Amino acid sequence: MSMKQLSSLFVFNALFLTANANASLNWYVVNDSVMGGVSNSQVSQTATSLIFKGNVSLENNGGFASIRTELDTQGQNASAIALRVKGDGKTYQLRLRTSDYLDGPAYMHSFNTTKNEWMDIHFTQRDFTLTFRGRVLEQQPTINFNDIKQLGFLIAGKQEGEFKLEVSKIEFKS
Repeated sequence: MSMKQLSSLFVFNALFLTANANASLNWYVVNDSVMGGVSNSQVSQTATSLIFKGNVSLENNGGFASIRTELDTQGQNASAIALRVKGDGKTYQLRLRTSDYLDGPAYMHSFNTTKNEWMDIHFTQRDFTLTFRGRVLEQQPTINFNDIKQLGFLIAGKQEGEFKLEVSKIEFKS
């Protein structure tokens, strides 16, 4: 199977590509400041990686930082997602949304990192739990990776202090 890399991070099945890139190059920061918290973060890209870093603060009932990007996986026929990450020993979430709403439900799966070590992590559709604002929803439909509109990373869970996650690959595999 041929694969085509669309940006420095995203890899998609080349059989289903159009002339337009399916991955946005714009990453957006969404921190707990949307609800009065004071955590901060930033996202940057090098030639080979995405870097998500900042500081999680529990002040003012805060405690999370996140980034996300718009994505269109329709027609990719993906059954798995592969990440290559280097972390700081903290736990992060891969978050997927199947709607365009910025504040809608998100499918999430947590993953642990090992400080300063590159790790390859693979996810299937059954690995994800549907949540809304940190709460697990009663109904749990299985996500269809062909319906993803947004992809992001989040750090939360009272992990106060400095953090850094480096991502060198986000690959949708069939």
